[in-house]
Amino acid sequence: MLARNVLTSCRRQQAVAFPLSRSLATEVSSDPSSSAAVPPIRTKRLPRPQITAAVILNRAPIITPTPTLFERAYYAYQARIRRALHNPFPLDFYFKQGSLLETKFNMEEKKRERRAFGPKFKTEDEFVSKEKAAADKAAADQLALQEGEAEPLMPRVHEADGNRDYHSLDRKGKRNIYLLLQTKVDGKDIWRFPQGGVEKGELLHQAAQRDLYAECGENMDTWIVSRNPVGVYKEAPLDTSTPEPNPEKITFFYKAHIMAGQAKPNPATISDFAWLTKQEIETRVEKDYWEGVKDILSDF
Repeated sequence: MLARNVLTSCRRQQAVAFPLSRSLATEVSSDPSSSAAVPPIRTKRLPRPQITAAVILNRAPIITPTPTLFERAYYAYQARIRRALHNPFPLDFYFKQGSLLETKFNMEEKKRERRAFGPKFKTEDEFVSKEKAAADKAAADQLALQEGEAEPLMPRVHEADGNRDYHSLDRKGKRNIYLLLQTKVDGKDIWRFPQGGVEKGELLHQAAQRDLYAECGENMDTWIVSRNPVGVYKEAPLDTSTPEPNPEKITFFYKAHIMAGQAKPNPATISDFAWLTKQEIETRVEKDYWEGVKDILSDF
């Protein structure tokens, strides 16, 4: 009997609690402010950026740079130390006694010692007769002529530097030089690196190589250094007053080297070309363009 009364009372409590929970749920769902849908915010889609691949074509230095005064003094000091401490050279092992090669080596060794210790350095010339010295010199000159050593060396300053021939690959032999092209944009002559668009499904470094041949011809033996770009340049928008935003123009630069040949630009799009150093490039390109490429170029 007691258990039946407890069961009956529990059922009555559930019956009272259930309508209360339904009334609360009904009140929440009937709130008009919570059922109102929030309209989505629509933003204007920006145009897709225009991607361009450019090539920084480099001709590496072809001669060593001229040493500075400090470098020349350091090398001369090291040469004096080595000559003062080195063991005597074994002439009998390498040269036959009395041969022309021995005579030539002795004459060259005397020149090297004078260059290291000064022109007043005492040598064996004081104890050799003038006739013997003249005969040795004539024999050494004849041997040098036979071996092709008497030919004059090429000057370190090329003729193209004196003539200011910017089309020559031989100019500025001690410096890195780069290929720049002159073209017209909106009726204005500008200088830039070889560049072009990217086709669908084409890799950037492949587009850069193709655009280089399209603008400069295929008479050059060149190669792209890496598949990764060495720099990127975002061109400033030309007109910001129009309601429609202009597409962003992005140029990826790829490093390349030339080993042979010469550029023959397409006259339909390119009016001129030049091989220039970093400092010469700064004077020709636009300021914004220079700020985007200056850290990619080598100073020497």
